[in-house]
Amino acid sequence: MQRFVVGRVSQEKHFLQWRRNLSQLVQNKAPLQENDLLLPKMPPFDYSPPPYNGPSAADILQKRKQYLSPSIFCFYNQPVNIVDGKMQYLFDEKGRRYLDAFGGIATVNCGHCHPDVVDVIVKQINRLQHSTVLYLNHAIADFAEALASKMPGDLKVVFFTNSGTEANELAMMMARLYTGCNDIISLRNAYHGNAAGTMGATAQRVWKFNVVQTGVHHALNPDPYRGMFGSDGEKYARDVQDLIDFGTSGHVAGFISEAIQGVGGIVELAPGYLPAVYSSVKKAGGLFIADEVQSGFARTGSHFWGFESQGVVPDIVTMAKGIGNGIPLGAVVTTPEIAEVLTRRNYFNTFGGNPVCTTAGHAVLKVIEKEKLQENAYVVGSYLKERLLSLKDKYEIIGDVRGRGLMLGVEFVTDRKLKTPANVEILHIMDQMKEMGVLVGKGGFYGNVFRITPPLCFTKEDADFFVDVMDYAMSKIGLVQQPANLLD
Repeated sequence: MQRFVVGRVSQEKHFLQWRRNLSQLVQNKAPLQENDLLLPKMPPFDYSPPPYNGPSAADILQKRKQYLSPSIFCFYNQPVNIVDGKMQYLFDEKGRRYLDAFGGIATVNCGHCHPDVVDVIVKQINRLQHSTVLYLNHAIADFAEALASKMPGDLKVVFFTNSGTEANELAMMMARLYTGCNDIISLRNAYHGNAAGTMGATAQRVWKFNVVQTGVHHALNPDPYRGMFGSDGEKYARDVQDLIDFGTSGHVAGFISEAIQGVGGIVELAPGYLPAVYSSVKKAGGLFIADEVQSGFARTGSHFWGFESQGVVPDIVTMAKGIGNGIPLGAVVTTPEIAEVLTRRNYFNTFGGNPVCTTAGHAVLKVIEKEKLQENAYVVGSYLKERLLSLKDKYEIIGDVRGRGLMLGVEFVTDRKLKTPANVEILHIMDQMKEMGVLVGKGGFYGNVFRITPPLCFTKEDADFFVDVMDYAMSKIGLVQQPANLLD
């Protein structure tokens, strides 16, 4: 393992001391002291939550263990009990404020409890909470029209679902029905859901159960950091053609991919990859499914949809998360021709298109436009990325900083040359950051990547606080490095 150095202290001595510091923090679980004058200061915010009189974190944890699935897990050694939220901030049971740099897993785009979104939800729920799409209601039609207006090409027919998993399941079924083929090509390291079909398209063992999963081929992941071809998208794309030639009849139903892999660790596809793949898949009669569940709705800043950064127009687009700012809502958007396949039988979704959910979704679109959140995601995201890159120069444990807009990833490694995952160290950095008031996500195949996906109302002051807290937490466990001689 690579040794670290600080000044004239030997690499080995410093590395062992760093491990001892880390071990002591783990054993003591000692919080950082709030009266420490060096602690970064959270930006001021004009909101105080009402008093909380509900059950404590300990009581909730006990009930979860007794009544909820044992598969559910929590972040942090001492899980935080979130009881209130406002814009880019969350509050615990004691009223303590936290900067939310995870956004409910890239879901809260407009900000927690955004007044414009809350207002229309309350008005709608007071008037009509649910009926059925078998009756007329303007909410679903109005939102479908607004959503279609944000799509390129002939993508203008909308099907509403309750989640991204449902959206991807429907998209894959439509591709198979339309083409008459069964084979779907996905990417290694992808995550598309946890139902029968989407689990097959997902390609990380931690998310796959030992159940029958057929008809999906997983291509080489065009990962510029860990992939064998670096940033050469066209070389990775050749593997898709090989899969078609050697793993199928030569005809496929479709190709599904995220523009930036979210659960996979904020991996942005190598430049030029999608155009080259689309060419091969089109020749094989397949459709292109763009999974925009995490990268859609202005999150990447440079574009409204993640796939636009590679200059392609899909045949089907799936979305969820940011579409409703936290309301359970998803959608599939496709062309009129492809949409016709669902008329061969009855396709129905009881809650897809619920008036409360679609009213909320429509409000989200209006807020993104009104408050210029796409522009903010670009400006603040670019600033935040630059600051994170400066941390990479300071800390050898940071192997990569990537992503765009407010969908950023920081990968931690114990050895930059070998790219050895620092999947233990990241947990302690996260815990220390939580103690200072910052909540951030974690992901990647090895569990060693920060997933930074805050609400799009994030400010430069928030970005500074985030990086300063990360810097302070890492310095406290002896991770400060000097770049000279690090590879000796």
